[in-house]
Parts: sequence; structure tokens; C-alpha cells
Amino acid sequence: MPVTLPEFPWDALIPFAQTARRHADGMIDLSVGSPVDPTPEHIRRALAEATDAHSYPLTAGTVELREAIVAWYARRRGVSGLSLTEVLPSIGSKELIAWLPLMLGLGAGDVVVQPSVAYPTYAIGAALAGASVVTADDPAAWPANTKLIWLNSPGNPDGRVLGIAGLAAAVARARELGAVIANDECYAELNWAGDEPTPSILDPRVVGNSTESVLSVYSLSKQSNLAGYRAGFVAGCAATIDALLAVRKHAGLIPPAPVQAAMVAALGEDEHVSAQRELYRSRRARLLPALQDAGFRIDHSEAGLYLWATRGEDAWTTVAAMAELGILVVPGSFYGTGAPHHVRVALTTTDALIDEAVTRLRGSLVSTNREVAPVLTDATVTPAGN
Repeated sequence: MPVTLPEFPWDALIPFAQTARRHADGMIDLSVGSPVDPTPEHIRRALAEATDAHSYPLTAGTVELREAIVAWYARRRGVSGLSLTEVLPSIGSKELIAWLPLMLGLGAGDVVVQPSVAYPTYAIGAALAGASVVTADDPAAWPANTKLIWLNSPGNPDGRVLGIAGLAAAVARARELGAVIANDECYAELNWAGDEPTPSILDPRVVGNSTESVLSVYSLSKQSNLAGYRAGFVAGCAATIDALLAVRKHAGLIPPAPVQAAMVAALGEDEHVSAQRELYRSRRARLLPALQDAGFRIDHSEAGLYLWATRGEDAWTTVAAMAELGILVVPGSFYGTGAPHHVRVALTTTDALIDEAVTRLRGSLVSTNREVAPVLTDATVTPAGN
């Protein structure tokens, strides 16, 4: 019997996109976190030079790629001492997230825990395996039959960042339960509180002297504009990595050889990441105060590609109002029941369209400096310009 999955949520945005496209100056799509800036030249060159890929690639990744992943964790994430058996490339991070419960052998009666505001693919992965989903941020609320715990720091959609203490508490509880715990960290380099990446779940201050049961999931889509390459990887517990590798060999889940070569180039050089971060920082610095002037409060958003915004009304009301301005955004309801009043506003459009969005927000009827209706939330407001 086919697996029953929910409707693809973005289909519900179609009528609002149609409204936005009717705007006299066209639609500004701030709904999807897909990069618009070019893939750096040295990465494209590495891909092109590897196109004579006549042999089957290694599922485990080339030695050069695994060495590059290990070196990147040491250089950028403060995680030294990883071995080549503790890293594994994937066909982007979404594929790994969706299939991880099944590859770990989860099924009926097992629980996958996800955050209260969560990337939808965590629950899709549980459904594919026939497992149940529990939504809970407090480790004390994770049930005894939990087999996999998803953290997401920095968060999509809300940009929330977990510190060392929060990550360590989550890892300790996961180990009590005998569960695998995975942190989806793909926005780590887009930290608006500074130039250093956000903390990794593999940081020794979190895991101690062992990565047992702990995984860090990563993607190069955001920091290197490689969304079209499908370039991701996972690192951590050697036993879990080995189990994933065995399944992936049988299933043929192998990043193409040219993509593996491009990943080596991307991971070996940090200047392009810094340049891309500053592009997003500049776009954020312009869009955030414009939203505030239009009556929005920005919650969390300490890192990542999005602004988590609310006017204290139903999210779909906000989506409709923004569509009338020709701006397409995503309702918080796409990310569970915990954010009915928020919308996710992406920074992933050109500088010119960011400036046009700012103009529309400041010239619109919603820009009336009205007070935002209160929303019951424990979120921290991010000040403009941070």
C-alpha cells in the first residue's frame, strides 16, 4: 500500500502567487530559500574539470572529499578529531533528512521528535518509515520510545539558535533514551550575531569525548549557492554513519563524481562564504526595518536566510495582504501548529528586488505605524540592524 503523505504545502500558495503576479510591477518571491546569486567560479570550474566521470563514484565519498569535510569541521565548527569514517556525503540534505528514519530501521511504535516549529521534512521522514511524530522542545517531554530526535539550529523557519548548554542538554537526554539525535545545521555560516558559525552539535563542549548517537547534518546550498548541485553531508557517530553507508550502497544513493569534486573546492576556501554572508547581511539590514515600519515584529531570526515576522493576525491574512503588494511570503502554519500568527520572509532575492520590496512596504497601506497586536510567544525580538 502506498505511503499516505500530506499535500505539498506550497501548493496552497498558488492563488496568492497569482495575486502577487498581477501587481503592476510584478511579483517579488520571498517565499522560498533558493539562492539567486551565482555559484562561485572556482566551484564551477572544479565541477567542469571532473565531468569525465566514466566510473561509478564512491558512495562513501572520495578520500579528498571526506578529508575536506573533516578539515572544514575543524576549521569552521570547532570540531577536531573526526575520522574519515565519521563523515558521509549525501545528495543534498533534504534527501538524508527524509530517509534517515527509514535508514535507521524505525517503524510502527517508534517516535521521531521534532521542534515545535519545524521544517516539514522531519515529519515526512517519520511517515515514510511508519513512525510517529512528537513535537516537543523540552527534552524532559521526549517519550521513552523515542528513537530519533531532530534539532534545527539555526532554525528554519524562525532562525532560532541553540547555544552550547541547550545542545548539551538535548544530547544528554537523547543518550538516556538510547536515541539518535541529529541537528540540521545548514544555516550555521549565516550567523547575524557575528562572523563565527553558530555552535555545532558535535562541539566537544556538547558531546564530551564521544560522538556516540550524535549526528550533524549539513548542506552547501546556502553558504556556497550549490542548491542545484545537491551537495550535502552528515558527520558524527561512526557506528551510525557506517549503518547509513551500508543502506546507501544498496540503494545507490551516491552524489555524482563531479559534484563530489565541486564540494572539495567549496569546502576548501572560505572567502566566497564570507562574501555571500555579507550579501545576505546587507539584504537583511534593509528588509528588517522596512517590515518593522510596516507594523511587523521580528522574532528570533538570529541566523539563517529568513525573517520570522508577525503582525499579530492569522498568518494567512498576512500572506494575502503581502500578495496584494506583489510580495509572496510563507505562512507559519507550513511549519506546524506552533506559529499561526507568523510568516517566513526570505532574503533570497536580488538586491534590486529587496529594494523594491522595501519601497512597497513603506509606501503601502499597511505602513501605518500601527501597534502590533500581542501574540503569546516566548520569542526574543531581534532589533533592527543586528
